[in-house]
Amino acid sequence: MHGGEPLLAGAHTLARFAADVRRVVPGSCVVHPIVQTNATLLTERRIAVLARQGIRVGISLDGGRADHNAQRVDHAGRPSWPAAVRGARLLADRFPESYAGILTVVDPTTDPVELYESLLELRPPALDLLLPHGNWSAPPPHVAATLTDRGRALYGDWLCAVFDRWWRGSRQETGARKETRVRLFEECIALLLGLPAGTESLGLAPFDAVVVETDGSIEQVDSLKSVAAGASRTGFDVFQHSFDDALRHPGVAARQAGAAALGARCRACPLVSVCGGGHYAHRYRAGHGFANPSVYCADLQRFIRHVAARLVEAADASGAAVPVGTRLTRGDSR
Repeated sequence: MHGGEPLLAGAHTLARFAADVRRVVPGSCVVHPIVQTNATLLTERRIAVLARQGIRVGISLDGGRADHNAQRVDHAGRPSWPAAVRGARLLADRFPESYAGILTVVDPTTDPVELYESLLELRPPALDLLLPHGNWSAPPPHVAATLTDRGRALYGDWLCAVFDRWWRGSRQETGARKETRVRLFEECIALLLGLPAGTESLGLAPFDAVVVETDGSIEQVDSLKSVAAGASRTGFDVFQHSFDDALRHPGVAARQAGAAALGARCRACPLVSVCGGGHYAHRYRAGHGFANPSVYCADLQRFIRHVAARLVEAADASGAAVPVGTRLTRGDSR
C-alpha cells in the first residue's frame, strides 16, 4: 500500500483493507501486505493495529539525515527527520518483525557512505537504493541524453562507493551484528553467480506485477507515469476484469519476454543477463518505445563490473573458482 501517505487513511482502514483482500483471494494465494510510509505518523498503537493484520511497514526517506532534512519538511517548515527517526526506532525496538526496511532514491551529489551509515542508524533489516525515474526523452538529473555524450557515470560511482562499504561490513559481520541487506547489491551478486533474482531493476526474469489504484482501476506499475501521462493505464478495473486479463495486456506481456524485448545493442552486450536492460521505464525514448538501453546504461555497467571485480577478488583470495558471470568482466573494475 503506497501513497501519497497511506497512514492518512488510518491504520484501522488499512487493516480492514488487508482483511478484505485475504477474504476474497483464492485460498491458495498468500497475501503479504506492506504499507510504505514516511514514518512521521507511526505510533505504537498504529503499528500494533497493522501488526495484528500482518501488515509490515516500509519507510521512504529522502536520503540520510542531512539530505532528508533539506528536502522534506513539515507544514511548519521544520525538518521531518526527527519524526521519521522516532517512527523507525519504534519499529526497530518494539516491532522488529513488522519492520520491512527503508527505501531511498539515489542522489549522486550526496556523500554515499555518510548517507548509508546515517540510514544504518535506523537499523533497517533491508535497504532499497532506487535510481531516480527518467528516460532518454526526459533524462534524470546529472545524466546526458545520448549514449555518445556521457561523462562520468555519477550514479554508478555512487553505488560502487556504497557497495564497498556494505561489502566490507558484510564480510566482517559477527553473530551479534549483521550488515543490513541491500537488495540491489544482493540481486546483482546473485545474477553474477548465475542464480535467479527477483527485482525489476536488474536481470531478465519476467515481471508480472500490476497496481490497483484507489478507484479500482488496474494499471501497470506506476513508474511508467514518469514516461508520459496515461502510460501506465490498461483500461481494466477490478469490477469488470481479472488479474489474468491484466497479465494479457500488451504492456504487461512485454515485460515477460526477457531478452526478446530488448534492443539489439542490449542483446549483444556481455552484461545482458545481469543488467537485463535495466528498469523498463528507464529505457523509453519518444518515438522509439522501450527497445533501447537504459538511460543509466553507463552507470549500470560501471556498477556491475565493479561488483564482479569484488567477487573475483574474493574468489582469488579463497582459492575458489571464479563465479560464472564474473568471467565476462574479469580485470575490468576501473
